Amino acid sequence: MSGSLLQSLEEGVELDLLYITERIISVSFCSSVEEQSYAANLREVSSMLRSKHGHNYLLFNLSEKRFDISELHPKVLDFGWPDHHAPALDKICSICKAMDTWLSADSQHVVVIHNKGNRGRTGVVVAAYMHYSNISASADQALDRFAMKRFYEDKVLPVGQPSQRRYVEYFSGLLSGHIKINNKPLFLHHVILHGIPNFEAKGGCRPFLKIYQAMQPVYTSGIYNVQGDSQTSICITIEPGLLLKGDILLKCYHKRFRGPCRDVIFRVQFHTCAVHDLELVFNKDQLDDTFRDDRFPEYGKVEFVFSLGPEKIHGLQDLENGPTVSVDYNTQDPLIRWDSYENFNQGCEDAADGETTRSQGRGSMSCCVLILSASGGEIVNCGWHSG
Repeated sequence: MSGSLLQSLEEGVELDLLYITERIISVSFCSSVEEQSYAANLREVSSMLRSKHGHNYLLFNLSEKRFDISELHPKVLDFGWPDHHAPALDKICSICKAMDTWLSADSQHVVVIHNKGNRGRTGVVVAAYMHYSNISASADQALDRFAMKRFYEDKVLPVGQPSQRRYVEYFSGLLSGHIKINNKPLFLHHVILHGIPNFEAKGGCRPFLKIYQAMQPVYTSGIYNVQGDSQTSICITIEPGLLLKGDILLKCYHKRFRGPCRDVIFRVQFHTCAVHDLELVFNKDQLDDTFRDDRFPEYGKVEFVFSLGPEKIHGLQDLENGPTVSVDYNTQDPLIRWDSYENFNQGCEDAADGETTRSQGRGSMSCCVLILSASGGEIVNCGWHSG
C-alpha cells in the first residue's frame, strides 16, 4: 500500500491498492493484466478488505461490469464508462451522491474505487468528490480534501485526458455557481480543423467525423481527402445543423488510403450546458490523446460553429474548402459505420448469458447536486441539495 501509484503502474505492477484517505481506497489494475492473474489478485484484495473492514465497504466499479466482482462482494455499484473517456455529467453527480450517502451513514464505512485500465477514471471520481465534499465544508474533512487533491495532482494529471479534466471543471463550476447553465438549443453546422494533420506518407489526411450524444452515434460525415500542405484548414459542414444536447463526444478519424484501417486524429468531449458562445475552440492541448501526437501540428486547433437553429448560416463563404479537397460520401463502408461503443459492458470474459445487470445506483439516488432530466441529460437545476 506504500509507494507511488504512478511509478508502480509504469513499472508494470498488475495491482496497486492505495489508501487515498482513511475511508477512500483506490484499487487499480493495469489494463494489460492477464485474466487469470486479475481474478487471483481480485480474490486477494477482497480477502484483505473483508479482514480489515468487514462488511463496511462499498465498491464502486468504474470499469466494465464483471460478475466475479459482485460474487466476491455483494455491495457493488457499477458506474463504468469507457477507458480514457470522461463520464456523463449526471453520472459524476450520481457517484458523488452515492459516496456521500454511504460515508455519512456510518463512521466505519469506507469506499473502494475499483478500476482496470488507465487511472484517469479514478482521478475523475476523486477530484469530483473533493469538490462535492467541499460544499459541506466541515473542518474534519479538510485533511481528506487535501489528500484527494494531492492524489489527483500527483498521480492522475500526468496520465489523464483533457476531457476528463474538463468534466471535473464543469462539475466544480456548476457546484460553485461559476458556470451558468445554457438552456438554449445548439445546432452544429461546421467543424474546422486549423492546421492539417500529417497521417499520410506524403502529408495530409482523410478525415471523417463521428458524433455521439449520450454515447449513441447521431452523425457520421463523408470522408474528406486533403493532400499534402495544399490547405491550411479544412471545414466539415453539417447541413441542416445538427441539434446537440447534453453530453457530446466527437471523434475525428483518418481513413487510411491503403488497407481497411482508421486512426483517431482527435477526440473531444463537452457538455452543451457549459457552451455559451456560438463558437467553441479547442487547442491541441485540449484534445484527447492528440495533445501528445506529433502528427497533429502544435499550432493546430479545432473550431465548432453553432447557431440557434438548423437553417444554413449565411455569410460564411470563407469557410468553403478549396478545389484540392474532395469528399467521399460513401458512409456505408463498414469501417466508417463501425460504432466504437456498442459493445461496452458486453465483452467481459466472465459475463454469462442471462445474467441480470446490477444497479448503477442512479435509481436510488433521489436527490443529486445536479438534477438532470432523462431526456438527453439536460441540466434543469444546479445547487446544493441536503436531502
